[in-house]
Amino acid sequence: MIEATLCYVRNKDKTLMMHRIKKKNDMHANKWNGVGGKFEAGESPEDCAFREIKEESGFDVYNLKMKAVLTFPKFDGENDWLVFAFVAETDEFDFIQTHEGVLHWIDNDKILELDLWEGDKIFIPLLYQERFFSAKFNYEKGKLISHNIFFYE
Repeated sequence: MIEATLCYVRNKDKTLMMHRIKKKNDMHANKWNGVGGKFEAGESPEDCAFREIKEESGFDVYNLKMKAVLTFPKFDGENDWLVFAFVAETDEFDFIQTHEGVLHWIDNDKILELDLWEGDKIFIPLLYQERFFSAKFNYEKGKLISHNIFFYE
């Protein structure tokens, strides 16, 4: 199982999103994602989130909140992915460039218009509710075939 974070950083009415157009053989090619990545040895989900946000954007964030645990069975064709989803805030606006993709500030009300994974269109709006949730998204050949969501009070 691959453990990773996915982080949605906001600055007022905009969210930092990455257009994945730089890496060769990227399973996320041409898609839009938040920032994040795989755990390093000894990291907690929060350690990974803070590190990945800093590495990919240059930002220090505050108000980091874990909002969901997302499971993607055999997402890359081989491995199950366990992803801890976070939201955070920053007062910074000028980001660094990364080898993963091209960063953009996107108006919050325009995010679902981007070329996102089908499951992302389902879970991103839920990240801004008060409830914590767990979800499983099953994909085959890049197409969402089923999903389940469990909410916790």
